[in-house]
Amino acid sequence: MPSPDNASSPHAWAPSHPLEPAEVTEAGFATSLPAEDFKALFRGHPAGVSVITADAGDGPVALTATSVASVSADPPLLIFSISTLSSAAATLARAETVVVHLLDADDIDLARLGATSGVDRFADESRWTRLTTGEPVYRGVRAWVRCAVINRMDAGTSTVIAADALQSHIERDVAPGEPGDALVHHNRSWHRLSEGSRLDG
Repeated sequence: MPSPDNASSPHAWAPSHPLEPAEVTEAGFATSLPAEDFKALFRGHPAGVSVITADAGDGPVALTATSVASVSADPPLLIFSISTLSSAAATLARAETVVVHLLDADDIDLARLGATSGVDRFADESRWTRLTTGEPVYRGVRAWVRCAVINRMDAGTSTVIAADALQSHIERDVAPGEPGDALVHHNRSWHRLSEGSRLDG
């Protein structure tokens, strides 16, 4: 439900009448939703938390992402998006492989590190290592998957990256139907899913 702050927005609870022609842009699409209205939608939509690492030959980079989603199990494909303004964007635009770390609540410090700008995310050398294939990987995370980048697509101020899963490791497995102490981002803050957050039925 929209907050009272959004109640006066012309786009809140005011869908166009089906017989009214929508305003059309030069590209032929109906006028886009304003950015603030779009952000308001997704503030209330929780998302899993991941840290993505890569090295295109000039040093490792890392960033926290909430956009990782599985696309297909066979073949095993996932996607994620990154802002073109991210300090890791140039490396991720060239890297042939990436490591996607899928976090739980025990990994909150890593999630915060990847979301903090202007810091060296690899300064603590005890916290990470490299796979035999060269990619940087953080130690002790719930799970990680090494992926080959198979496609990139520019999308507004972001780049959407599709990747094929090549190798994985699960440090803390989650039994089917169990919450697994999952870490989610919701309304600009971190949250832990637990047995108490389960809704039956």
